[in-house]
Amino acid sequence: MGGFREGIEAAVPALRRYARALTRNRELADDLVQDTLVRALRSEHLFHGGDIRSWLYTILTNLNRNRLRALARRPALQPIEDNDAAEVAGPEAGARDIERALASLVEDQRSALLLVVLEGLSYREVAQVQGVPIGTVMSRLARARLQIKAYLDGERPALRRIK
Repeated sequence: MGGFREGIEAAVPALRRYARALTRNRELADDLVQDTLVRALRSEHLFHGGDIRSWLYTILTNLNRNRLRALARRPALQPIEDNDAAEVAGPEAGARDIERALASLVEDQRSALLLVVLEGLSYREVAQVQGVPIGTVMSRLARARLQIKAYLDGERPALRRIK
């Protein structure tokens, strides 16, 4: 029992980092991590060993998906910030470009990319967290990397023909 709680406690910084990267909002990320920890502690009996960190990422990812589904039912409001001006240059402009490129990705691609690049999970672990085959993870990562490269190179996104 003590090892379970210690494992959860050790994973909190990584969960916060991943949640902040997913949500791009500190308060929202902290709420998401707190909900993840509450759910994990309540569901301790469902953990059957293995990597506790992957299990926690799965819980966090599912909670975030539920949050996004709820938000999709409401109109989106986006605040205008002072640093949104296009003429801003300097070292901080590159970080904003990467942040905007990440924001342009669909949720599954962004999540897969963040779990691999930011959290250092293997493709197999990401597949387990997202509940998809490993080939799907590789496909999501390839598409995410291409889209970020295109965004940073200033290319317009290609339109897909839907029949």
